[in-house]
Amino acid sequence: MKYLFVIQGEGRGHFTQALSLKSMLERDGHQVVAVMVGGSAKRTLPSFFTEKVDFDIIQYQSPNFLPTPKGKHSSLLISILYNLLLLPVYFQSMLTVRRTIRETNPDVVVNFYEFICGATYGLFNPAPPMINVAHQYYFMTPGFKYTGNEPWKFRLLNFYSGLTAMNSFRKLALSFRQEESPRDSNIVIVPPLLRQEVKYQETLDGDYIHGYLLNSGYAAELASWSESNSGQPLHFFWDKKNVSTTEKLTPSLTMHSLSDTLFLETMAGCRAYATTGGFESVCEAMYMQKAVLMVPTHIEQECNVIDALRTGAGVTASEFDLDLLLDFVPTYQRSLDFRFWTHKADALFLNELTRLETEESNIFATF
Repeated sequence: MKYLFVIQGEGRGHFTQALSLKSMLERDGHQVVAVMVGGSAKRTLPSFFTEKVDFDIIQYQSPNFLPTPKGKHSSLLISILYNLLLLPVYFQSMLTVRRTIRETNPDVVVNFYEFICGATYGLFNPAPPMINVAHQYYFMTPGFKYTGNEPWKFRLLNFYSGLTAMNSFRKLALSFRQEESPRDSNIVIVPPLLRQEVKYQETLDGDYIHGYLLNSGYAAELASWSESNSGQPLHFFWDKKNVSTTEKLTPSLTMHSLSDTLFLETMAGCRAYATTGGFESVCEAMYMQKAVLMVPTHIEQECNVIDALRTGAGVTASEFDLDLLLDFVPTYQRSLDFRFWTHKADALFLNELTRLETEESNIFATF
């Protein structure tokens, strides 16, 4: 079967999920005919992704969260107003997605939480079925309970998730835990999409803290902590533009540009991991049994953190309080349950992504 991937370009999680699924499908004899990425001029595609995709990536402009002036948290209201002004641009992006679907003629379109792709199906409803893949669809199931202080943001998030999946054939909800899929719904609960490289890493308990910053504004905060704790080595990754591959902000704080291999190697040998609350890297840390500090920057990540805390992944804070993380490390309970769940991913995903032909044939046979 032939697949077209459409990917939301914010953060690294959707990219690593797409690479994992691409590898899985190709091992099973299928073909990814094109890859599209929606993003903004403020972010560049990480080299670890572009190097693994062996053909040109089609890019277009898509809605995204805007950071606050300090470059830390994302402003929901400003993001909404900004994206409303760009509606004519986004309509052109929808035409680009529709044209690419027509030209590549895939059997299935796989949408990694990209709004423009969902809007294209909502407005034009192209012929190939669309299957959506994201952790955010788990928040739409009865198994998730929002415990934060802003329920209106949670409702808005689920509304937005619905827009990414208009006329969706099936929504694959990535989950930290194995659970029953909701009845009378097109949502199927599946394991995280971890790459083979994650599973092959030899893990060690090193002396340094590993981390990832979605928004570079936290770097000054880390540097301040590092200056007060000079004996604690820190290795953090960011996707900040126009910086050196490696920068020393303090003698013990090293900032690295995103790198596929180095990120995982650093994760495997760290003492603990600190991040801004993205789903994928928390999963990688859980697989390697590393304690995690999660600092959510917007409502999506807040929900990620609520869910991760249920599985004992780590601790959360509103700032990068590395003292809190170091205090948690001795009490962290390691478990193999998460690993066993992720090892079921190949069978479950291939079943969901390749049984469409049989289902559609059965539908047509009834007429």
